[in-house]
Amino acid sequence: MAQWNAYYHNDEEEEEQEDGEQFRDYKVTGRDSLVFLVDASKEMFVKGEDGQPSNFDLSMQVVRSVYTSKIISSHRDLVALVFYGTEQSKNPSNSFKHVYVYHNLDEPGAKRVQEVDALQGEKGARLMEKTMGSGETSLGDALWCCANLYSDIKLRLSFKRLMIFTCRDEPHGGDTAKDRQARTKASDLKETGVFIDLMHLMKPGGFDVSTFFCDIISPDSEGELGLQLEPCGKLEDLKKRVRAKEQKKRAMSRLNLSLGEGLNLAVGIYAMAVPAKIPGSVKLYRETNQQVHSKPQTFDTQTGRLLLPSEIKKAQVYGKKQIVMERDEVDAIKKFEDPGLYLIGFKPIKMLKIHHHIRPAVFIYPEENMVKGSSCLFSALLTKCSEKDVFALCRCILRRNCPPRFAALVPQKEELDEGKVQITAPGFHLIYLPYADDIRTLDPPQFPSASQIPVDKMKQIVSKLRFKYRSDAFENPAIQKHFRNLEALALNMMAPEDVEDLIMPKVDQINQRLGPLAEEFKDLVYPANYNPESKPTTKRKSADNGGGDEKKARVEMSEEELRAHVQNGTLGKLTVPVLKEACKKLGFRTTGTKKQELIDALVAQMGP
Repeated sequence: MAQWNAYYHNDEEEEEQEDGEQFRDYKVTGRDSLVFLVDASKEMFVKGEDGQPSNFDLSMQVVRSVYTSKIISSHRDLVALVFYGTEQSKNPSNSFKHVYVYHNLDEPGAKRVQEVDALQGEKGARLMEKTMGSGETSLGDALWCCANLYSDIKLRLSFKRLMIFTCRDEPHGGDTAKDRQARTKASDLKETGVFIDLMHLMKPGGFDVSTFFCDIISPDSEGELGLQLEPCGKLEDLKKRVRAKEQKKRAMSRLNLSLGEGLNLAVGIYAMAVPAKIPGSVKLYRETNQQVHSKPQTFDTQTGRLLLPSEIKKAQVYGKKQIVMERDEVDAIKKFEDPGLYLIGFKPIKMLKIHHHIRPAVFIYPEENMVKGSSCLFSALLTKCSEKDVFALCRCILRRNCPPRFAALVPQKEELDEGKVQITAPGFHLIYLPYADDIRTLDPPQFPSASQIPVDKMKQIVSKLRFKYRSDAFENPAIQKHFRNLEALALNMMAPEDVEDLIMPKVDQINQRLGPLAEEFKDLVYPANYNPESKPTTKRKSADNGGGDEKKARVEMSEEELRAHVQNGTLGKLTVPVLKEACKKLGFRTTGTKKQELIDALVAQMGP
């Protein structure tokens, strides 16, 4: 049985290698996990100025957003919700006071989203007061409880993260014993591979991170965002920080970048933009609603017998001969060299043209865990390429059985926004370059050039409608509508939320910006009373207006031209009406109406 499974697994892997698509689902050996540790003290329920939502409401909205995004993007990840500083206690064996485990580590579902919705607003505050309340705070016990949640999971976890939501910079009110206990438990969690992040919220007088939480959180690693000193006061800012933290940056592959003989560094390949697609439907067995799994098998078409792996060969026709190859031979033909990047040289960035971008680019970043010193060498290479305004030309083989390609490593510097949040990461964009065979020579059609007056008018229109495009400002309306409908069905909502189509043009705003420019341009280019939305009508000419004469003129041909066609053997280029008219003009009748019969009659009449 192991032989069959191994064979079919390799078959699927080979199909994946043959596929030319760059973006595929990431293959991860374990699951990601995320624990929300939310402060439930009375300070968290204080309303903001001008009726702004409380810090607790902001936290619950962010938790709900992560739940729904996990359901869509990675439903196998584990998520938990724990409150600390509560009056009531609910945890395994109730061994930790003032800690309430609202959700254990498990896959997110519709029921959990509904339970988080119940904690928002005035009703949510009353429900919290009724079920949990607010009591003493012991962050050390809360961290200990979260450690037990991780230890109870028998699944393999590839990434573990814990986020603390609070508006109190001194949760224990100066109690040094509790502070020391919390620091100890935080250190124990970090040693087990748990990353601790702080999502601190606004409070009167400001939030001082240095008093306590700077010793609790994990240090910046793997190029992620470090601790933000400014607290979050807006929902969008808080969502942005949580989104940047909770998503693990998974590499498509990890390769060696060879700079020369014996000088290598390790880099990771990351996809900056992946096309979002509506997931395909899942086949279910109608009796039990269990998912149906398909397994490919190969049968002999003559006998119907199931073929063994050793009985299947591959062949290709070349020179009218069938070339039969074993599986090992096929693998050897596909393999050029081991995967990696090999530096060839450097070129000025101005030599990189737009038409050289033949497929989506990827991003490379150093992998210090694979080769020590990669970050330092990578940073030096990035700095020098940026200073000299050059790109590195490399020979690239991304994975096994992939053909080699030339690639340009274009440097990119780090950029931070006003809140010291990284908006552009430092690294190289890997742009695949075309071969000489990939570039086509086009012969575009020639059209008459417009005069300068309408060209200047169109320049004014373009300048009026110009705007700065941001990809994160436009959502796919089809995907949004699909998941809104699924969400309404899963959460038993009366109707799905309305979806705003952001890619529809704003006609009123466009007309307001243009003013009379559009009409002026139309008057310059189009004739009077022209309506571009009306379909052009073709009027057929009658025989009285000369239509019949024109048609007849098209089929007439002189005897000299006809004789030349006969001598050159080009009668086949003439149409049937022309051939009929030629026969009629020469004064002989033809019984056939097919083209070849007319040609034979003309050759017999006019031939030598």
